[in-house]
Parts: sequence; structure tokens; C-alpha cells
Amino acid sequence: MSTTAYNPESEGAKMQFADAMSYGDYLHLDQLLSQQCPLSNTHDEPLFIIQHQTSELWMKLILHELGAARELLKQGELPQMFKMLARVSRIFEQLNNQWDVLRTMTPADYTQFRQALGVSSGFQSYQYRMIEYILGNRNPSMLKPHAHVPNVQQMLQAELERPSFYQEVVRYLFKALDGNLDQLPTESYDTPTAPSPEIQARWRIVYENIDQYWDLYNLGEKLVDLEDYFRRWRFNHVTTVERVIGFKRGTGGTSGVKYLRRMLEVELFPDLWHLREHL
Repeated sequence: MSTTAYNPESEGAKMQFADAMSYGDYLHLDQLLSQQCPLSNTHDEPLFIIQHQTSELWMKLILHELGAARELLKQGELPQMFKMLARVSRIFEQLNNQWDVLRTMTPADYTQFRQALGVSSGFQSYQYRMIEYILGNRNPSMLKPHAHVPNVQQMLQAELERPSFYQEVVRYLFKALDGNLDQLPTESYDTPTAPSPEIQARWRIVYENIDQYWDLYNLGEKLVDLEDYFRRWRFNHVTTVERVIGFKRGTGGTSGVKYLRRMLEVELFPDLWHLREHL
């Protein structure tokens, strides 16, 4: 074993960055790491802030992937889209793992700084709302928490005025099976996705003829996989909140755990789940 300290420069590693972009420069680390600003002197508030900030960064990537996936779907480019949907599922898995870290915070820890949050709450995350809107859980009343930021409200409103990702999937399904959209059920863009016997009938054709409709079958299973991870994320959220605050009201005024449990009943792609009992 050598007792001489290893010098990466001897093998060509760049060690001086006065005239070149460094790792910190590329990632804007000075700005990024200056955004954690606790409002108390408690030990656990930085954990709470970093947990939620990193979640927002992951959600930003989810929106990036879903936006690109929707455009590829409209162009009929399924193989590239499948990769993006698989990536979104893995991101939700990453978000699920983060709850394990937050659950190291006890009720006593959280109580010390909870008052500093005021009425701020993850319930108000516009990126989370946009994810739900894109995937199909569309509730116009949820625009209200964003009225104080007009550009955000306009962005969410614009999403409600176009087909959701799942509605684009259904369009693709009908066009692939029927050759046209004449039998496509009429759906509002600004309401949550509801189960449809007509749509389930088309999915049943796919699931009973997998070899013939492999790409459509793969698409359906990619969506089920995505929602599976999404549901786990919601479930872990409920469990973490109940573990830390019990059945207290949320800081944003919701009923807390009761509200989150109600959200567990939401189905993003109900046709694909209800279909299973008929196969």
C-alpha cells in the first residue's frame, strides 16, 4: 500500500477552474444551497425544507417527462414514450423512498417548528397540481390556492383546456382499433377521469389479444405501473402525516389525514383498473 497521497492531476484531472466551468458552476450550487432558510432554530426544520424542495425538483422532472411523452404519443412514437413513462415511475419510487427519511422526525421534533410554517402546505404545490391535471385528476376548484400567482393559475387553467394525457391515450386507442375517432366518447377536459364502459371495451380487446396489440398492451401496463407508484407515494404520505401529527388539521386548513385518505380513492386511469374484473 502506497503512503503517498494520490494526486488526480498526475492523470490529467483538471484542478484549476479560474478559466473553466466547474461542477458547482454548472449546477449553480451557490444559489441552490442558499435556498434552505429555516424560520426557527430547531434541528429538524432543515430536514423538512430539504425533503420538500427535493420533492419539487423531482416533480419538475416528472412534468418535463410527461410533457414530452404526451407529444410523442400524439406523433405515434410509442417506444420513446415508454422510456419516459418508465422514468416517471422510477421517480415516484424515489419520492417514496424520501418518506423514510422524513419519518425519522418525531411528533416532538415537528411541533417545535410547525408554527413557523404559517398556513403553507404541500396541498398548495402547483407542480403537484399540474401532475394531477396532466394525468387526468382535474378539479377546477383546486385553482383557487394559486390565484395570488396569476401566471401559475393561467398555466394550470391552460392545462384544463386541453386533453389530459390519458385522454390522448384513449384517442390513440380508438384510432388504432377503429381506424377513426367516430366512436370516441365525449369527455370534458376540466373534470376528473371517470370509468367508461366504451373505453373499457376497447381495452378488453387489447388485453384479450396481447400478441396482436402488443404496443397498446404495453401502453396500458406502463400506465398501471405509473399509477401503482403514484398510489404508493400518496399512501406513504398519509402514513407519514398520521405518524407525525395524528389527526390534527393540516397547516393549510385541510382535515389532514382524513383529507389525504380521501385522495387515496382517486383513480387516475380507472378504465385500466376496472377492466381487470372482466378479464
